[in-house]
Amino acid sequence: MHTVLSVVLVAGYVVVLTFVAVRARGAREYTDFSLARRSLPLPLIFGSLAATYVGPGFSIGFVGRGFHSGFLFLIVGLVYSLQHILVGLLVAPRLRALNDCHTLGDAIGQKYNRTCQIFSGIISVCVCTFLAAVMAHAGKVILNDLFGLPGWLSVIIVVGITALYTTSGGLRASVITDAFQFAAFAILLPVTLLVVLVFHMKGGPTEFVDRIVTMTERGFASHSPLQIAGLIAAFLLGETLIPPYANRALASKTTGTSRNSFVLAGVFSVAWFAVMVALGVAAHGVIPEGTDEDHVLLRLVGAIMSDAGHALLMLILVSVVMSSLDSLMNAGAVAFTQDIVKPVVELTDDTALKTGRWATVAIAVVASTATRVVPNIIDGLLICYTIWAAGILPVLILGLWVKQPRPLAGILSMIVGTVVSMVAIIFLFVFPEAVGVQVIIVPALAAALLAYAFGHWVGARGAGGTTWA
Repeated sequence: MHTVLSVVLVAGYVVVLTFVAVRARGAREYTDFSLARRSLPLPLIFGSLAATYVGPGFSIGFVGRGFHSGFLFLIVGLVYSLQHILVGLLVAPRLRALNDCHTLGDAIGQKYNRTCQIFSGIISVCVCTFLAAVMAHAGKVILNDLFGLPGWLSVIIVVGITALYTTSGGLRASVITDAFQFAAFAILLPVTLLVVLVFHMKGGPTEFVDRIVTMTERGFASHSPLQIAGLIAAFLLGETLIPPYANRALASKTTGTSRNSFVLAGVFSVAWFAVMVALGVAAHGVIPEGTDEDHVLLRLVGAIMSDAGHALLMLILVSVVMSSLDSLMNAGAVAFTQDIVKPVVELTDDTALKTGRWATVAIAVVASTATRVVPNIIDGLLICYTIWAAGILPVLILGLWVKQPRPLAGILSMIVGTVVSMVAIIFLFVFPEAVGVQVIIVPALAAALLAYAFGHWVGARGAGGTTWA
């Protein structure tokens, strides 16, 4: 009965999602595919931003970390919320105000030069692809838990369905399906917390508060100050204007829409992180203590829900995965077309659209293969955050605020930041006990900033002076 019901619910959900994607209209021009003609209103941008960042990392991952370290990760999450609000107030409007920008690479190309745009495009595509691999890994975990499917088949199902509607509809289909999925999981996962607290918390509010204190103390005790600082840096900077978010800032109707969408999404994330971490704490006493962090939420839902409720919530978690996955595949495909191919080869609108669609398929295939090297959801995110924060972020933010950015500063910062990130990641895999994944962002970001400062100084001397905004 459980399997039949699950299959019926999943099949029904796929039909509804496909209908929503079809109604979103297939992209007929490259501008439709990449920016939805810069016509998206605040509700769609807000819903899509929230659906994109929530993802499995900020749902499954945060529940798992709440289970093992209490409210430590709520503090880390609040740093992310602050970042989103600051981006909305200070950065997104400046990005939206740039003319003829489809990607961050376009912005970097305008501020620096074509070489910087191409290099930023390579980093953007790689980060989007490996973030997509993390999402696909989460989808594999969910479908394996729900149906007992082999990992490879679970990945094909999740990535295949997502690639189907993303390839056809581009950004508009991604944003509309994200908003549809957001409405579902923004309601049902908080309801899950209420069910746990009301029906499964034996000691009531006092017991819950005691668990929060105990688990949070354990979380701080298990992390060194440097690791906590690294986590804060990673969540403050690691997802700042990654390509899916930048695309939504650029696709909004006005600079005001861009600003307000990011601010509202940041405010919503505060409540979301609190609910997810609280679910992890509340899971104690309901599921075994040694449960792997990527399976805490799945085991909790299985323990407290009927067959129908369990299947429905697993379905919602699949939608959480897909809402992030479609955004990453579309953003990576647009970055490949706009930042790597277009600066080198002149493309007609039709050829650019086809290039973007084939790039979506290629990213889906590579991401599916790369799921084999994903350690777990949160660590996978932290690795990607390190590359993004060191390779792109200094160049992007300083480029938007410095009056005359120097191309040498941009290219040196991207090269040094990326190389140091990759060396740190390789060191992490070779010597996993020597340093935590939380820490590697610190030396990588420091190296990128120093390289930028050196390049700007040399470039300014050659130009006869230094000018800052």
